[in-house]
Amino acid sequence: MDKSVIRFNHCDKDIFCFFVPDQCPECGVSFSGKRLEEAPVSIPNPFSNGHKVPCAFLVASTEDNVLRDFDGRSDLHTGITNTNGIVYNYTKAGVQREHQGWERCICVPLVQPDMFSLMSQWDQYLEKFSSAQMWDPLWQSFNEETHNCYSYTLTFINCVLATQSKRALSKDEFTQSFVLPRIKRASKYMMLCREISQNHFYIVDSPRRNSQESPSEDEDSKSN
Repeated sequence: MDKSVIRFNHCDKDIFCFFVPDQCPECGVSFSGKRLEEAPVSIPNPFSNGHKVPCAFLVASTEDNVLRDFDGRSDLHTGITNTNGIVYNYTKAGVQREHQGWERCICVPLVQPDMFSLMSQWDQYLEKFSSAQMWDPLWQSFNEETHNCYSYTLTFINCVLATQSKRALSKDEFTQSFVLPRIKRASKYMMLCREISQNHFYIVDSPRRNSQESPSEDEDSKSN
C-alpha cells in the first residue's frame, strides 16, 4: 500500500510529508497546542487497482517495481476492463485477458453509472471486438508504432462511441484530454513520494504567499 501524501502550510511554505510532524521543519516552531495556518489535506493518490474499476481504460507501467514512475522513461501498457475487472490488453501474442497484474495503474472510467444499457452489453462488445481477425497475430502482426496496445484500446473506445452515435476520437484528442493530464498528475505524485522518502519532507513556497504579495507590491509602487 502507498503511504498517503499530506500537505500543510506553515511559514508561507507548502510542506508535503507522510505525516504531520511535531514541529515545523522550516522554522522549528513546535505545533504542540498551536493551530496550523491551514488544516492538513491529503493529496489524492492518482493510482487505482484496475481490477476494481469496471469498464475503464487503464494505463500501467511495464516496469514491475514499487515506484513506477510515469515520467517518460518507462514503457507504458494500456488495457480495457470488463464489468468484472478482467483486463483485456493487446500484446505480440494477441489479446490477453488478465485477472491480475494491473493493481496499480491510471484509470479512466468509460461508462457513467446511469448508462445501464451500455454496461449490460459491455462484456459482449469487448469479447466480440477482441476476437476480431485484426487482433489475431497470425493475421496481422503487432507493430510498435501502428498496431499496438494503444491502437487496440482506442479502436475499441471508438467502436463503443459509434454505438452511442458519437463521433470518433483521434489518438491526439484522447491522449491530450484523458491520458496526459492523469500521467502528469501521477508523475508529480511519484516525485513527491521520492522526495519525501529521501528527505522526509518536500517544501516549496506557497502559491498563496506569492498571490498575496503581488497587490502590496503594486500599492508600494503607486505610493512611491
